[in-house]
Amino acid sequence: MSYYRNATKSRSYHGSGNRRRNNFKSNKPRGVKGRGQYIDPIKFVKPANPQIEEKYVPTHSFEDFDINPKIKKNLAEKGFKEPSPIQDQSIPAILDSKDLIGIANTGTGKTAAFGIPLIHQLLADKNQRAIIIAPTRELAQQIRVELNNLTRGAFIKSALLIGGSNMGYQIKDLKKGPQLIIGTPGRIKDHIERGNLNLTTFTKVVLDEVDRMLDMGFIDDMKQILNAISSDRQSLFFSATMDRRVEDLIQTFSNNPITVSVKTGDTSDNVHQNVINYRHHTEKPDKLQEALLQDLVEKAIVFEETQRDVERLARELVNRGFATDSIHGGKNQGQRQRALRRFKENQVDILVATDVAARGIDVKDVTHVFNYSIPQTYEDYTHRIGRAGRAGKVGYALTFVKQ
Repeated sequence: MSYYRNATKSRSYHGSGNRRRNNFKSNKPRGVKGRGQYIDPIKFVKPANPQIEEKYVPTHSFEDFDINPKIKKNLAEKGFKEPSPIQDQSIPAILDSKDLIGIANTGTGKTAAFGIPLIHQLLADKNQRAIIIAPTRELAQQIRVELNNLTRGAFIKSALLIGGSNMGYQIKDLKKGPQLIIGTPGRIKDHIERGNLNLTTFTKVVLDEVDRMLDMGFIDDMKQILNAISSDRQSLFFSATMDRRVEDLIQTFSNNPITVSVKTGDTSDNVHQNVINYRHHTEKPDKLQEALLQDLVEKAIVFEETQRDVERLARELVNRGFATDSIHGGKNQGQRQRALRRFKENQVDILVATDVAARGIDVKDVTHVFNYSIPQTYEDYTHRIGRAGRAGKVGYALTFVKQ
């Protein structure tokens, strides 16, 4: 079954070359063994099943909230009048200094849900200090950009502590006594252990995407950081899922938290999933080209297993005339940021990536994910396809399977 319309693709590419426009069809999938565990596409590939829900009616407008006028002005200038469900329910509790657990998918507005009240509290009391912890440098950077938009016209001294950035510049920022710190667990821990950062005076902590940080093995780093913060603090935990590991962490480091849940279903509910069969690896580039030329493909992430594979495939796509960039752990911070920026700004419409590099990518208009290499685990698979179908939109995920 094909999920693509039979139409001529109208789009621009860098380079030249003949591009075939064949109808894409896939046959019945067969089991495939990944290197990490047995992955059977028949079991995990399924059509989208978007949830049908009643339209949420907020109980507040942004004008109703008792927040700094400059924040309200910045929200109004961005065209925001009514809060999303997670914002509507979280902001009052956070303003009331309650500990909170926010369970919500990506794309629901959760950054503003904690960012709006947090910025208000910091502006209202210069003695308040906050730290926001995110699983990846890309997400930490995105949070900082969004909070900078909220603070336009005001001033909050901040520091961004992420790997891949100059440690010396970060130390200089810390010596200035920032009121707000945003960072990743590993780099924050490094600064604590080097004596650059003392968290005992911090009164607020936000852990964003707790489940992902646990999946990435940051449990010990997170505990070390939380133990370094004053016990008399406000703790905010945001997660897409709530399993026993997340519950245990929250129970240890929170005080009678309020739970706000607006999760609308699994990531895969909005993602059509199918396979692309091939008989020999030499067929894969042509198969991918045929699929990329289909009419519904507007912006795509293609997953490969290793850094070398990513570079090889990216070059192949560029040579075939596709506007392509790549992202993986072997690139430095500047290169990764540049590739992601080009992808977001539609300078390229295909991004080839490894699993680790893609965690933290939040590009709302990704229509397709291609698993050029088989993911090793079901968790890797769900993380990959979650790059499409963001914010309730329908996406497409296709996995290459050898017959």
